[in-house]
Amino acid sequence: MANIHATAVVHPNAQIAEGVHIGPYSVVGPNVILEAGVELRSHVVVEGHTRIGESTVVFPFASLGAKPQDLKFRGEKTFVNIGKKCEIRECVTVNSSCGEGTEVRIGDNCLLMAYVHVAHNCTLGNHAILANNVSLAGHVEIGNHAIVGGFTPIHQFTRVGDHAMCGGMSRLDGDLGPFLIGGGTQFKVGGLNLVGLKRRGFDLERRGKIGKLFKCVYRSGAPLEEALASIRQEYGFDDPDVNLWVEFFACSKRGFAGYKRALNPDVVVC
Repeated sequence: MANIHATAVVHPNAQIAEGVHIGPYSVVGPNVILEAGVELRSHVVVEGHTRIGESTVVFPFASLGAKPQDLKFRGEKTFVNIGKKCEIRECVTVNSSCGEGTEVRIGDNCLLMAYVHVAHNCTLGNHAILANNVSLAGHVEIGNHAIVGGFTPIHQFTRVGDHAMCGGMSRLDGDLGPFLIGGGTQFKVGGLNLVGLKRRGFDLERRGKIGKLFKCVYRSGAPLEEALASIRQEYGFDDPDVNLWVEFFACSKRGFAGYKRALNPDVVVC
C-alpha cells in the first residue's frame, strides 16, 4: 500500500499505485497518476493531468504539471508524462503543455538537477541530464543521453540531439546535432562528444564514421543539402547513426549551431 504522510494533501481521485511514498506537506491533484514506487519528498506539488512513472523520485519544493507560462493557454486539456526511474531534484519546475491534447514528455532514467525549468511542449528523451539551473523555453527537444551543463538557457524550438553535450553557462539558440559537443554564450560546436561516445560503448570504427559525417557537414564547404545527399550516397539508409544524423540536419526551425575549428584538426575522429 501507499505511504502517505498525515500532512500531505492528496485528492481522492488521484491514482496512487502500490509502494508510493508521499512526504510531508506535499500536494497531489485529482488528475495525477503516480505509478508504483514513486517517491515524493516533502513540499512537492503535482497537479494537472500529470503521470509520474514507476520508481521516480521527486525532491522537495518541485512543482510538476502547473499551467504553462504561455499567454495563449486557455485552460485546454494538456498533459505531463514523466518516465520511469527519473530523479527530479529540489525546486525543479515542469509546466504542463499548451494546445489541446499536447504533452510535455520526459523519458526514462532522466536527471533534472536543482532549479531546472522545463517549459510547455518540451520533450526529453531517455537518460537525459539537465544540470543545475538549466532553463528550457517552450517546444525545446532534448535527445537521448544528451547532457546540458548548468546555468544554460535554451531558446524555444531549439533541439539538442542524441548523445550531444552542451557546456555549462552557455546560451543555445540553434540546434546542436547528435554526437556533438559545444558551448559558450556565443555558442559554437567544438567537435564530437568523444568522452560521452566512449562511455556509451562507441568503438573506434563507429566514432570514425561519425567523424566523417561531421566533416562532411561542417568542414567540406558544401551546401547542407549537397552534404546530406553525399552522405546518403555513401552510406545508404540502413545505418542507424547515419539516419539519426541526416534526419536531424534535414530540418530545423532555429538553424544550426556554428562550428569553431579545434586546435587539433583530428580531434573529432579519435
